[in-house]
Amino acid sequence: MTFFESLLALMLVAVLLLQVSRRLGLPYPTLLAAAGVAVGMIPGAPSILIAPETALALFLAPVLIDAAYDYPIGAARKLLAPLVVYAVVAVIVTALAVAGIGVGMLGLPLAAALTLGAIVAPPDAAAATAVLVNLPVARRIDALLKGESLFNDATALLLFTAALTVQQRGGLDGGTAAQLALAAPGGILFGIAYGWLVSRLQPLVGNTVGATLLQFVHAFLTWIIAEHLHLSAVLAVVASAMTIASRARASDSPRMRVHSFAVWTTVVFLLNVLAFLLMGLQARRIVAAMDAAEFARAAWFAGAVVLAAIVVRLVISFGYRWAVTPRHGEETERLSRAETFLLGWTGMRGLVTLATAFALPADFPERNTVVLAAFAVVLVTLVVQGATLAPFIRFFGISRTAEAENEIVQARIALAGAALERLEDEPGEEAGQLRDLYEQFRDGRRSSPSLDRRQGLALAAVLAQRERLDRLRAENRVGADAYLQLQEELDWKQLSVASDDERRIAES
Repeated sequence: MTFFESLLALMLVAVLLLQVSRRLGLPYPTLLAAAGVAVGMIPGAPSILIAPETALALFLAPVLIDAAYDYPIGAARKLLAPLVVYAVVAVIVTALAVAGIGVGMLGLPLAAALTLGAIVAPPDAAAATAVLVNLPVARRIDALLKGESLFNDATALLLFTAALTVQQRGGLDGGTAAQLALAAPGGILFGIAYGWLVSRLQPLVGNTVGATLLQFVHAFLTWIIAEHLHLSAVLAVVASAMTIASRARASDSPRMRVHSFAVWTTVVFLLNVLAFLLMGLQARRIVAAMDAAEFARAAWFAGAVVLAAIVVRLVISFGYRWAVTPRHGEETERLSRAETFLLGWTGMRGLVTLATAFALPADFPERNTVVLAAFAVVLVTLVVQGATLAPFIRFFGISRTAEAENEIVQARIALAGAALERLEDEPGEEAGQLRDLYEQFRDGRRSSPSLDRRQGLALAAVLAQRERLDRLRAENRVGADAYLQLQEELDWKQLSVASDDERRIAES
């Protein structure tokens, strides 16, 4: 099999596994990890090596842009203390614990051992959030997990870059120390400046394919320029995305927002598929090159690293709960034991660990054993923790489905109130009809039988228009461009008059 054929095979498997994960309540990275190893072990699968300098930019830049653009700064301020504990302290402590194992069991130099620690330290929220979509927990837990995933990547990658630089240069001299000291603040300042520049360019290409393309160019270019300037690429990417988000929210067009969301979701998923395929291929090559004694040694080492990564996070979670002083307010109150365990158990490693493992140079000490240990951490945490996360949430009874639904209802009421305030003094029959509609939303009368019937009739009318449009195209009475424009208009109408469940019922 060629690399493209292997990638195509895993993509087809990934589509099937997505459906399985939805029905079983499993996070899709759990199944992807197993599938990547399985495809990599198929006889004839190619042995592909990705250039270390390419791995981090390829896998991490788009993922960080996607996460940073959507993360609210206000949530980070309210959760500052736990974010520091989980995104900084937990990463450093985990890295030190794993580094101790690397020095003790493999005899790695301290810098190389810290590099391994930085690789396996940051959890990936993708697996956890895939479960929490269907089993929502307290809002502060969800915000903490997403914020931690963003900021712990920065901590881990800063540590990874510093340790790897010291290892490659044979020690820490004055020039290296100065470069590392300037990397973080320089990366943030560069990211803010570059984000401001990109935000000024975006309106010039708005509502075009170029706008989405610019987002990807910006993601990779930010990383590459920061790397050439010896600045922190991860902090530059995060700072630039947050800068763009703060300036562009009000001016984003709905059409581009919907299009961009679909494209980025697909790209991030594809990157996960590619990373897990490469993990399987590289694991197969490493294992095939080892004799029985080497494999046993690597397996014991990997087991110790996996155990340390899981246990340290649980210890820090309960240690923080014990140390924190309860305060009034939802975001700062002490977590329950069940919620604390949930935070400790959501330590699945993913794309960041894979990407940094790929980025290790060929002459890194004990590279094969180190990479195999990193892959083991990803595989075990995704399979064991990822598969048990939903059962634990149900067992402890900490799902907040009703509260999440009520939050959406209350937000819709608030939005209806804002619309009424804007329309309050507007004259005319049209304004009166709109005010009546928004009053129905605000007062909870939108779900009455008559309104349900009106909504159903509106949806039926849109579907009838869609059928007529298809006939017009079949009869060659409307051109391709006009058809696409009218189809998009009907899509927006259909989205505006029905929920997902109502659309499925009406279209069946």
